[in-house]
Amino acid sequence: MTTNPASLYKNTLNLLQTPFNMRANATIREPELQSFWAEQKVYEQLNVRNMGQSFILHDGPPYANGDLHMGHVLNKVLKDIINKYKLLKGHKVYFIPGWDCHGLPIELKVLQNLNNEQRKALTPIVLREKAKVYAETQINIQKAGFMRWGIWGEWDKPYLTFQKDYESSQIDVFGKMVLAGHIYRGLKPVHWSPSSRTALAEAELEYPDGHTSPSIYVSFPITSLPDSLKKNLQKNGLTFDSESGNSYHTLSLGIWTTTPWTLPSNLAISVNPGLLYAVTSDERSNYIIVASSLIKELSQILGSSLTLHTQMKGSELEGINYCHPLVDRISTVVLGGEYVTTESGTGLVHTAPGHGLDDFNTGNKYNIPIFCPVNEAGILSKATGPFEGLNVLKDANSNIIEALQTAGVLLKTKSYAHRYPYDWRTKKPTIFRATEQWFASIDGFREAALSAISTVKWIPEAGRNRIEAMVRERGDWCISRQRTWGVPIPVFYDRITGEVLLNEITLNHIKQLIGEHGSDIWWKLSEADLLPPCYSAEAERWKKGSDTMDVWFDSGSSWAAVISKRSGLSYPADLYLEGSDQHRGWFQSSLLTSTAVNGCAPYKQVITHGFVLDEKGRKMSKSLGNIIDPATILKGGKNQKDQPPYGADILRLWVSSVDYSSDVSIGAGVLKQLAEVYRKVRNTARYLLGNLHDFEPSIDAIHIEQLPLLDKWMLNRTAEVIDEVTLAFDRFEFFRFFQTLQNFCVVDLSNFYLDIAKDRLYVSAPNDARRRSCQTVLALILERLASLIAPVLCHMAEDIWQNLPYAVPERSIFDRNWSPAPKNWRYKNLKPPVNKLRELRGIINRQLEVTRSNGMIKASLEAKILLQINDKNILNAIEILVESGNREVDILRDWLLVSQLQLGGKLFHHTLKTNEQEKENNSIIIHIGKADGQKCERCWHYEEEVSTCKESSSLCYRCIDVLKRLNVN
Repeated sequence: MTTNPASLYKNTLNLLQTPFNMRANATIREPELQSFWAEQKVYEQLNVRNMGQSFILHDGPPYANGDLHMGHVLNKVLKDIINKYKLLKGHKVYFIPGWDCHGLPIELKVLQNLNNEQRKALTPIVLREKAKVYAETQINIQKAGFMRWGIWGEWDKPYLTFQKDYESSQIDVFGKMVLAGHIYRGLKPVHWSPSSRTALAEAELEYPDGHTSPSIYVSFPITSLPDSLKKNLQKNGLTFDSESGNSYHTLSLGIWTTTPWTLPSNLAISVNPGLLYAVTSDERSNYIIVASSLIKELSQILGSSLTLHTQMKGSELEGINYCHPLVDRISTVVLGGEYVTTESGTGLVHTAPGHGLDDFNTGNKYNIPIFCPVNEAGILSKATGPFEGLNVLKDANSNIIEALQTAGVLLKTKSYAHRYPYDWRTKKPTIFRATEQWFASIDGFREAALSAISTVKWIPEAGRNRIEAMVRERGDWCISRQRTWGVPIPVFYDRITGEVLLNEITLNHIKQLIGEHGSDIWWKLSEADLLPPCYSAEAERWKKGSDTMDVWFDSGSSWAAVISKRSGLSYPADLYLEGSDQHRGWFQSSLLTSTAVNGCAPYKQVITHGFVLDEKGRKMSKSLGNIIDPATILKGGKNQKDQPPYGADILRLWVSSVDYSSDVSIGAGVLKQLAEVYRKVRNTARYLLGNLHDFEPSIDAIHIEQLPLLDKWMLNRTAEVIDEVTLAFDRFEFFRFFQTLQNFCVVDLSNFYLDIAKDRLYVSAPNDARRRSCQTVLALILERLASLIAPVLCHMAEDIWQNLPYAVPERSIFDRNWSPAPKNWRYKNLKPPVNKLRELRGIINRQLEVTRSNGMIKASLEAKILLQINDKNILNAIEILVESGNREVDILRDWLLVSQLQLGGKLFHHTLKTNEQEKENNSIIIHIGKADGQKCERCWHYEEEVSTCKESSSLCYRCIDVLKRLNVN
């Protein structure tokens, strides 16, 4: 049995030694590191020690219901990256996580868990108690998930919208808006959800793709014309009166609607006074009035050519009387607003003031009553005659269309695809329904809100335009809900007249009660106990209201309940960060309440992120089977080969890798790529740690001024990376951090600096200056690398810190403040020459790779190279290396990782490869040959002295010298 000579010298090499594992073992190691942070109270101690200004990122409350998903990951990790960076920069960061706890989904969850008998016996207070227990359970589940992702915050002191101090602050905001005249009660059409049986705000709506409605074209027979219009028509030879033998119904008004169920509520037809209208006739001599510009289009739709007879302004049609084709009712043509257009339909708008905001406003102008014969479940009432009992979202449309057909007034039925509002919780269509509701009048503070928007920094900038347009165009905010689980609207009504009791005295009294007992007190106490003492004598007169507040009013009051009240926080907050849908949600509700009360925005900066899609750019859904569960990414799936346990740091790395300003993707392919990047960063860190096992900075470090040129360049490059990463974090451009980190670890370190450094790290004697100088740089880089990745890869960073082979004063990586690179790391003058030499190295490596792939050589050290260089910049770089470089480190041959190098001169007798014919770079001609001499079995360099040396027949002089100094025979 023979022994491999190389194995004899393995123990004489400085090989890697570190307990830092190549594999993250995240399912075990990450919780261990989190326990370390908790035991050491790292987050808490930083907020005590840090002397910088407080940085307040106010958490938008997720809803306390349902499993955590990738949208939660994107949102919470973005916040945590920012907070950890600010902590490292020396700021105090009090992150108060919050939960939105009231509202319909939780109420429905409670009801779903009850049988019919239990539901019948359910009282409001029992429902509220069950809802609170359910919310608390969900909060605990979600909190555990957030903490497992490495999110830091005041987890033992979150804000919950059912907390009595929160509810009291919300009542205070409501009260101030009441006293400022911004709150009123009125009968008005609002978005109504028959599936939820409550009013909805705009922020509670969604507009899914693919909705179609049965649009219909209907003729409403005219019964009388204004005298002026009648004369005008007669001048054009058109008479529509009984004396001429023609009955009035031969002239009709053509309308179009996508909600046939609202036709029983028709009380007017609106026209645009500025549009041009025409009297037309079809092939059956039926006369109908439509917008002139739509005649051609309507002819195609109706399948009957319309002939134009005469035209008139819309203003001339005002006062026409017509009869309802399904109901015994005479109504009038009125002048509408700019909403009457010719973009679709006929140019005449069917008007039902009880079922549309524009209709309502027009009806008010003409004193038309509000008629809304639809109950809370969406069922038509007795007032609709034969249609009583029909469901407006199910069978009402088809029955009404059939009745119109029978009446002979249905011109056309056609499916119409359009945006239609759905209840965001039940995912079912909504309707417009006039009900008595409480509103916030936006006009009272709209300009203040728009002005406040301009003072905020919006990231991305397009966010400002979006919320500005929404605030400028939005109507009044319906803030009342017909639910039990919520904060009550603290109002009393006269039992006979309906008069409202809501003033400063009652508001302050209820606020105090809720502050002491919570909002359950509204349901527990009678009016006599709820009313202030000055009204107690007339308690029998008043009845407490049953409406609760919109949950957007709940969360929109968090600036008052949290950042204005909690110790260490400040108002306005430095930053709000949520999904782009919150321009119409939390960003807007917070802005409106804050400007209504204080005249300013509750935030200085707002960052919005997109939605999380699958790798094909599709929305995640159960039906598509493309949901990515963060818990599976953390722990692995059933088949851990296909779904390995990646851990929290991979989730965090994904967040840093995407441009969150738009929608982002994730899937198995993305995760594999991220895992590879993570592996490279971790292995880089492991390599640095492993080469420092015998390094004690206080004893072994080399002064920076004495470092070789290569090491100085590496420190300068690290300083540049620190600058780049700092700028990326300051600008919240985390994808730039990801790109810089990947490039630094792979290109700058692994592929260049460490590739060159292997020889002096492994082969040198432990205390050789050429090795200690490299270790000096590795230690400096390692500590900075841990710091740079800490906001994102917090677990890996801490793992690195806990495995440092030498003592440092900081117990945690987070105790090491973020700081710019020292001035003595800056060697900008080295950047151009080294970059030229890296360029040369890249060209040579490509040629060497050809010889390797062709089997001519197995490793670059088997090669010798002859270079013919005509590039002045490269020649200057080589000259700097020769004249200013360290004679043991800054050797071009070693930088190129070849055994022999010749600059110019006589060509080799036998050349393996040359690029002379390829003309890849005319200024650099490369000749590659087989290295002379034999391979040193210790350093693997080829040297001619190997086999000729008396001390050893398999070693080079350099290795022999090292072994002598190590006393190795």
